[in-house]
Amino acid sequence: MSEQYSTYVKEQYEYVKGSRNVLFEYCKTISPEDFINQNTSFGRGGSMRNLLVHIANTYEYWIANLALKKNLKYAEYEDNLTIQDVILLFDSVDLFMEEFILEMDLSDREIVYKIQGNKNSASPLKFFSHVITHEYHHKGQILSLSRHLGYIPVDTDIMR
Repeated sequence: MSEQYSTYVKEQYEYVKGSRNVLFEYCKTISPEDFINQNTSFGRGGSMRNLLVHIANTYEYWIANLALKKNLKYAEYEDNLTIQDVILLFDSVDLFMEEFILEMDLSDREIVYKIQGNKNSASPLKFFSHVITHEYHHKGQILSLSRHLGYIPVDTDIMR
């Protein structure tokens, strides 16, 4: 991978982390009861906490376990009761994302994976793009869920 390309990927992930930290600061203002309150209108467990853990699980699956060939145990909702627990969870995500960015040749190497029994392959860049766009999708759900609970969401866009 070219040094310039690697720099762009690192920089983009820093933007993701910055946006995520804005969300975390906002979640600190949410009552503990509302943070874990499940709403059946929202998928993946329907609470802000559960959506955040689901985001981490996606990083664990695609990056840690498939791309880096780790055998991580997936984070459980019940093990992450507070926003502080979730922040610590994402600290571990950031560690293997740093490893992924440093070790993977994002332009050449294909990663083999299976979905629903079908064998596929994709570039590390596609894996990277998948997990960060997935995070933004669910981040929007978290903000929408908080609005349903009576909070005023913050702007978590990279450009704010």
